[in-house]
Amino acid sequence: MPKKILFIYYQNLKPGGVARVMINLANEFCENGYDVSILFLMEGENTFYEINSKIKIHTVDSFGHWGVNKFNPLLDKYLKKFRYRYNLKKYVYDLGQWDVMNEWLKKNHSQFDVIISCWYKLSAQISVNKTIASKTFAWEHSNFEVGGRIWGDLLRPKYKNLAGIVCINKASSHYYKKLNPNIYLIPNIIGEPFESTMHIDFESKKDQLIYVGRLDREKNIEGLIKIVSQIDLKDFHLKIIGEGPEMENLKKQVQEKGLGSKIIFTGRLSINEIKSELLESKIFLFTSINEAFGMVLLEAMFCGNALISYDCNYGPSDIINEKNGFLIPMNDEKEFQEKLQDLINDPGSLNKLIRSSFQGSFKWEKNKALIQWDRIIDPNS
Repeated sequence: MPKKILFIYYQNLKPGGVARVMINLANEFCENGYDVSILFLMEGENTFYEINSKIKIHTVDSFGHWGVNKFNPLLDKYLKKFRYRYNLKKYVYDLGQWDVMNEWLKKNHSQFDVIISCWYKLSAQISVNKTIASKTFAWEHSNFEVGGRIWGDLLRPKYKNLAGIVCINKASSHYYKKLNPNIYLIPNIIGEPFESTMHIDFESKKDQLIYVGRLDREKNIEGLIKIVSQIDLKDFHLKIIGEGPEMENLKKQVQEKGLGSKIIFTGRLSINEIKSELLESKIFLFTSINEAFGMVLLEAMFCGNALISYDCNYGPSDIINEKNGFLIPMNDEKEFQEKLQDLINDPGSLNKLIRSSFQGSFKWEKNKALIQWDRIIDPNS
């Protein structure tokens, strides 16, 4: 009988890195013969990323919990000026979601051989129930330093009850070994459409720099624009792909710096459109303040891009080396500018680097990660 696997995450209603890599893996498991289910904790059309039709979808209405519907409106009514009202409402939702998920799992967990929890709050909640925790693997996608007093200090030690912890960067694996001996370091699967790239027409690439991701403060696109504004771009231009709360502010900065002809905002693009842009680009720029992995760096490698990235905690240092780009000390704008200017000034070195970056992407192919997952799911096979 095939192993029965349950993934748990919040939603597949809109773009999100965790939803995407989870569904990539779930689809691969399904293709490899496992009996796969996904529990989404929000109701709705969970169809943003395509899910194999063989995968069983379950949903619960975490927003329908009485705490969310009755307690949070009271906070809005009577504590409008309370400084921490928003944080308190989030805790009410988290506790309501925990209650809804826990009730579902108590009724249904016996149907599954393995449970994979895809977010630290969910893993912390599950770890309290030793019976369910004993078949659950926490798949850690966030910085291990997050969580605060409740999810970090109070509940994370309960990870000792879990069957194991899957980490996506080396720093996390070192940290979690203090809590649970069963630690697995497995990078996220990049999947399609990137892994089908067998050949790249390097000669047709444009003089294009590129960034792909959310436009929020943590991604530090303001810092990226400042770096680009202080070098000689020659014939290069920068494409910024994505959307987010900082979009209008960033556009304003670009206009103020007189870079309207050099920096292009595309907004949100489909995954196939993103691949096309990466295939046309030569250098991927990454100035994020904090990362758990940096999957977009691998996507850029699969499309033949050199990488220049800040050495933020914790993902880029696992990916970037002298054969694919440059890892810059955090917030060292001068060195970032120097490395970028050197590549722009030296087309020969840049062309050599984009080719070796593409070759280096092969070591990140999905088959290596799937072998490791198979050993976790079915250790006796």
